[in-house]
Amino acid sequence: MSRAVKGTILIEGHELTVTNPEKLLWPEMGITKAIFLQRLAALSPWLLKHCQDRLLTTIRFPDGVTGKSFYQKNCPSPAPPFVETVTREAISYVKLASLPVLLWLGNLACLEYHASFDRVSDPPHPTEWVLDLDPSLEEEPRIMEAALIAGDLLRSLGIPSTPKTSGATGVQLIVPLVQELTFDELRRIGEFVGTYLADKHPKLFTVERLKKHRGDLIYVDYLQHYQGKTIIAPYSPRARARASVSTPLHWDEVRRGAAITDYHLLNIEARLQREGDLLDLVPPQSLRSILTFITSGRR
Repeated sequence: MSRAVKGTILIEGHELTVTNPEKLLWPEMGITKAIFLQRLAALSPWLLKHCQDRLLTTIRFPDGVTGKSFYQKNCPSPAPPFVETVTREAISYVKLASLPVLLWLGNLACLEYHASFDRVSDPPHPTEWVLDLDPSLEEEPRIMEAALIAGDLLRSLGIPSTPKTSGATGVQLIVPLVQELTFDELRRIGEFVGTYLADKHPKLFTVERLKKHRGDLIYVDYLQHYQGKTIIAPYSPRARARASVSTPLHWDEVRRGAAITDYHLLNIEARLQREGDLLDLVPPQSLRSILTFITSGRR
């Protein structure tokens, strides 16, 4: 009977049908679809900010996080008139630029929002550099230690960064950029940093691409940062039991050993209201001098 329940809401002048509002999407947290849509609306100023002008991939869980899932790149059909798309390589991506579109996707049980590294308006020149610390273990107690070591290394190179939890197992270091370097040039910097970390801390880091050869080491993924590839968007929920959210952190929180599960759909709004968007704290950086240093062969 509950599967037939539906209603409509009016959002910014657009009527949106909500189906099965009492369906449990995160059973452990008691988060129904109705609660999820409320939480998405609260997150929307920040989530939309980091998804607009990006190619969007969502992960849909029609029966909640305990059920089956699938990736969605092409715009679902039928789509309401207020949904706009952008086409890239024969894929019609949803333009996530408004609250009605976000709630429409939420109603379809799109629980995760992954945004492309490249922007629709200027694909060749990224506006941030991302170093992804990806644990080989499902639960990695050393992840904040690893993030702190990597952040200290970047700082020693004159590169300030903001740590961001993936909301799953890893941490990403985000560096806003002056738009002057290409993805290939940034990969050279990433290779330098990743190789240094693996050489300096061989019991903690690796740059081995094949997971079966990594053991329990944390993979410094500098290759993922490339045109056409995606990252979990800041403030996106994750389809994990605790409804964790990909959350930027203060470095002091990293030093104190923050847990990736500390921030979730039921408490992230209060943090954002209190702290604001921590990704705004670091101004755009020029990494040209670092690239020149690396390519000159000086050490």
